[in-house]
Amino acid sequence: MSPKVPAASKPSTKLFVLDTNVLMHDPTCLFRFEEHDIYLPMFVLEELDNNKKGMTEVARNARQTSRFLDGLIGEDTRDMEQGVTLQTAANKAATGRLFLQTQFIDQELPKNFANGKADNAILGVVMYLHNQQPKRPVILVSKDINMRIKARALGLEAQDYFNDKVLEDTDLLYTGVKMLGPDFWDQHGKGMKSGAQGEHTFYTLQGPLCRDFLVNQFVYQENGDNPFYAVVTQQNGDSATLRTLTDYTHSKNAIWGITARNREQSFALNLLMNPDIDFVTLLGQAGTGKTLLTLAAGLMQTLEHKLYSEIIMTRVTVPVGEDIGFLPGTEEEKMSPWMGALDDNLDVLNNSDDSSGEWGRAATRDLIRSRIKVKSLNFMRGRTFLNKYLIIDEAQNLTPKQMKTLITRAGPGTKVVCMGNIAQIDTPYLTEGSSGLTYVVDRFKGWQHSGHITLQRGERSRLADHAGEVL
Repeated sequence: MSPKVPAASKPSTKLFVLDTNVLMHDPTCLFRFEEHDIYLPMFVLEELDNNKKGMTEVARNARQTSRFLDGLIGEDTRDMEQGVTLQTAANKAATGRLFLQTQFIDQELPKNFANGKADNAILGVVMYLHNQQPKRPVILVSKDINMRIKARALGLEAQDYFNDKVLEDTDLLYTGVKMLGPDFWDQHGKGMKSGAQGEHTFYTLQGPLCRDFLVNQFVYQENGDNPFYAVVTQQNGDSATLRTLTDYTHSKNAIWGITARNREQSFALNLLMNPDIDFVTLLGQAGTGKTLLTLAAGLMQTLEHKLYSEIIMTRVTVPVGEDIGFLPGTEEEKMSPWMGALDDNLDVLNNSDDSSGEWGRAATRDLIRSRIKVKSLNFMRGRTFLNKYLIIDEAQNLTPKQMKTLITRAGPGTKVVCMGNIAQIDTPYLTEGSSGLTYVVDRFKGWQHSGHITLQRGERSRLADHAGEVL
């Protein structure tokens, strides 16, 4: 007796067969396929069961998927081959049906496909459904590239899971900076008013380009010896207000002995030193100065301005969420192998002042280290940080869910700085388009208490710059 094949609930609907890694990456994917139907092979349920134990993000997602499935099926004793509606009170957009494999499917694959392997068993189910319903699109959805390649080699349709992607093309990601054209002032200068508050000058503009501005976005116009740099403080329809910046490339505005070496670094320091900005994201390749600028601003505001009680620095220990208990010592000592970048940058900051001598530098080093705490991401759940300067390094390796868990730890008076390079993602199944860092950059843009800068130029050395170009 051959297993029944799910009939289409509506004409033109597709049947998506989900791989296990999609469910363990995003349990809510069950409700993300709108009017289309979902099919879960029995091997997927077996793999969910095998991965449900532990405190990792994968284990949590496996358990959440099982809870979703239990809530959908419940005590329904109807024939499962008829499918279960995916629409719930919380997910009214999902109008398709969920099918579970209830009978053994013996679909022969080419002899070079090993028997007993879960991936190949899932491919066999997809091939069976495809052969039984040739007029209906049957699509395998998997985060595993090799799985998708094998499916296409068998003539089956396969695709990545796209619903978790913030952007299809990361070249469209918000950079935080906009260049003004040479005729900008001619088009928007009518009715322009300027005023001064302290060392800053304000400009109120009217014109169609103002619609494209976002609050806390930096604008610039480099006219030879008279460049113009400003930040958008207000935007409403065709009008916007710009405020000139503090020039951190000048030595008089040095932060903990550090001056900005390029335009984007100066923009970044304007965000990091602004107490009204609670959330800052910094993107950039290695050597663009993300960690150095963030630490310098943190030390200045913690030790000199007394805005924050201490600096907390954390980063992802890949593999994400795994226990670091195999390393000896305290939590901070366990994290030290991953914190070489912190020590390197503290050495630079501590040696920026040669007037204090060796004894003075040693005392400063001890003072700095006493105000910097290194924490593991594994133990962030349930905590609340008050008046802290929280630095999240290597944030590109966080999922959107993990990023939300971290940022919501911030209590009153806390500033959060996320930095990373989306070209260096080490977390399995995470891409530039679905990284938690990409997610927060896109979702926070335009909020009056957040800002973002993409640092463009490396500042390590001519050797590092040349290596980045030719290697």
